[in-house]
Amino acid sequence: MATRSFVCCSSIVSMVFLMICNGISGSTFTFKNRCDHMVWPGILSSAGSTQLDSTGFELGPGESRSFQAAPGWSGRFWGRTGCTFDASGQGSCATGDCGSNQIACNGAGATPPATLAEFTIGSGSNPQDFYDVSLVDGYNLPMAVDASGGTGVCGTTGCVTDLNRMCPGELRAEDGQACKSACEAFGNPEYCCSGSFGSPDTCHPSVYSQMFKSACPRSYSYAYDDATSTFTCTGADYTITFCPTSTSQKSSTGSSVAASTGTTTNASPMLPRAPEPEDDPNGSSWLPSFSIGGSSRRISNNAFTWTIISFIVFRIFQS
Repeated sequence: MATRSFVCCSSIVSMVFLMICNGISGSTFTFKNRCDHMVWPGILSSAGSTQLDSTGFELGPGESRSFQAAPGWSGRFWGRTGCTFDASGQGSCATGDCGSNQIACNGAGATPPATLAEFTIGSGSNPQDFYDVSLVDGYNLPMAVDASGGTGVCGTTGCVTDLNRMCPGELRAEDGQACKSACEAFGNPEYCCSGSFGSPDTCHPSVYSQMFKSACPRSYSYAYDDATSTFTCTGADYTITFCPTSTSQKSSTGSSVAASTGTTTNASPMLPRAPEPEDDPNGSSWLPSFSIGGSSRRISNNAFTWTIISFIVFRIFQS
């Protein structure tokens, strides 16, 4: 009887141990391209983080690709556009170029302006993930980040508005294919939150960062925009989607851009504008499923799991 109880107990402990390991195995990042054009995602791992299986790759319209990140991984992702590579993989990109002269970025970051997705994956005694979408280095592509299978708030974040259409002339880059930050365009300390403006008390939103924030309320618009722009989750996988809306996000040098679905868009304004209904995070059309919470749950709460183990073991030996 004791032997049977021990075997049964061992089996249960082993099963729950595997469940726990699944909860601390890191995160899977899935990249999806819903643009009507090619995107070349770039990946930069922070110092001390294990490299992912790629540092840069090609992603055609409608395609997706996934990578596994170890616990504790941190780094950033972005999309490059307007790239030209030869048969040997040598070339460059119009926006988000990493300067490697290759499809792979090989440890180099994005040349501003570029929309960035930034992550720190939890590990050990600090299991919580932190993530955000940043426009601090400017903007080149609409992007959304969605968490799945995690516990906690796990909100979707991103910038789905095509800021290239509303970019002021003084910030326009690459013939309208990207929009610079004020820091990149002018280099003033008050825009860059540097020098005497290098603290939250002295660096405040500018008219330019407020324009970004109005269109993309959950993205970082300047260096100290933490309160509404940093998101957390525990034990989740993440999907990074380029051009998450159904309409084409391509910009041109002309005064208007036609959507791939046949929807007509208005002329590109040169000055900041109030958000339209589709820019409203509380509206139904701004970003599908752009909500706080409601995510599916992964069994990753160690305290709860070990409570179950203790109860089962107690009941087995009591019998």
